[in-house]
Amino acid sequence: MERLLPSLIGVAVLLLIASSSLFTVDQRQFAMVFQFGEVVRVIEQPGIQFKVPVLQNVRYYDRRIQTIDPEEPELFNTREKKNVLVDSFVKWRVRDVEQFYKSVGGNELAAVARLKQTINDGLRAEFGQKSVADVVSGQRDQVMEDVRKKANLDAQKIGMEILDVRLKRVDFPDKISASVFERMNSERRTVASQLRSEGAAEAERIRADADRQREVLLAEAYRKAQTMKGEGDARAGAIYAQAYGKNPEFYAFWRSMDAYKQTMRSKSDVLVLDPSSEFFKYFKSTKPAAK
Repeated sequence: MERLLPSLIGVAVLLLIASSSLFTVDQRQFAMVFQFGEVVRVIEQPGIQFKVPVLQNVRYYDRRIQTIDPEEPELFNTREKKNVLVDSFVKWRVRDVEQFYKSVGGNELAAVARLKQTINDGLRAEFGQKSVADVVSGQRDQVMEDVRKKANLDAQKIGMEILDVRLKRVDFPDKISASVFERMNSERRTVASQLRSEGAAEAERIRADADRQREVLLAEAYRKAQTMKGEGDARAGAIYAQAYGKNPEFYAFWRSMDAYKQTMRSKSDVLVLDPSSEFFKYFKSTKPAAK
């Protein structure tokens, strides 16, 4: 037993040394190995790692995307000198953990405070150059992207990255909301009235143009109809003349029959004529006149 005791002590010492030499890095973390307060190694990949016992120690830093979400909205002035309450949030993460440590000592609270100030200054500058309509709808996305880019330049200096800046709400303080809303409503009514007037003028122009085209089409159609009618009458006259030339008596008879049919079409028709009139000559006789 006395011989086994030193061996057991040796094994225990080895296990103690091994346990203090090995450490695990989670996939959600960065790890930095320090020796006498100086950074000797930065570990970005997850897995089991080795360090020198006693002489070296390890610090862990979160590498996940995190959110800065202020509890209260900030008050900013727009280009029209209007006060607006802005509720926003920021997505950020540690990108260069060694730079993060050297810049702010790895103090996340100090880093977040600096980012908040940078974002606040950027929003204040952007809102001061934009109108209420711009930040509410017109250029909202562009404003956020400009703020993100400017803030990210400062964040990179301390090993951080700004992934996104978003507005949750832009509102007016209660004491001026009603008057501002009424002014905006009046502006919208003015714009709507102007658009209606322009629409009415455009509709009138379209109707006038349509009427003009209609008159042109009708005139052209009438001209063509009269031309075709004249050509038809000319051809009919030529046919009539040709028929008359072949048998004048038959032609006269046929024309008289047609005249009787057109004149006496209705039973209510009344004619007041001399019975000896030339009109009734074929009622007296159908024989052709002597040549």
